[in-house]
Amino acid sequence: MAVTRASRPPGAGGGHSEGEQQLLFGGDVAPLPEDLGYRGPTACAAAGITYRQLDYWARTGLVEPSIRPASGSGSQRLYGFRDILVLKVVKSLLDTGISLQQIRQAVAHLRQRGSADLAQVTLMSDGASVYECTSPDEVIDLLQGGQGVFGIALGRVWQEVEGTLADLPAERAEEEPARDELATRRVRRTG
Repeated sequence: MAVTRASRPPGAGGGHSEGEQQLLFGGDVAPLPEDLGYRGPTACAAAGITYRQLDYWARTGLVEPSIRPASGSGSQRLYGFRDILVLKVVKSLLDTGISLQQIRQAVAHLRQRGSADLAQVTLMSDGASVYECTSPDEVIDLLQGGQGVFGIALGRVWQEVEGTLADLPAERAEEEPARDELATRRVRRTG
């Protein structure tokens, strides 16, 4: 299953108001510092997932931390804003019954897009396929064709994650990663 790009037939109209567009294609989103990261428990809280899910998805390459990967026992992964956005999208897709295999393909597609225009994308699914829509008219076409069952407006998810992270602890990437007591002892013994 690949993410299918929804498209409108040439000349197809659609008179939708600006307000309706903002609901699906959430307008302005503020860029966040790229060196600001969040530890695993914070990423879990913001995405609404368990630490076990986070760890499994990182180990299997579904969503890896972009700020700082794990580097042995006692090291802390550091997730960027975009990583947490993708974690929340993965959770939403799982909650609607999409298989993890299909989600992996959708995540690979989102990675290729880059983060600049993610807020303008709505993911729609019929439970078997995931469709990318970049305009309200494409969403309407999918719904009228009987294909779309649910949608995830990435602009809205972006704003939710941004609001949640505002109240949670973050750290800069250049900070020395915190080590647990066992890792500190190992370093002293070997180094």
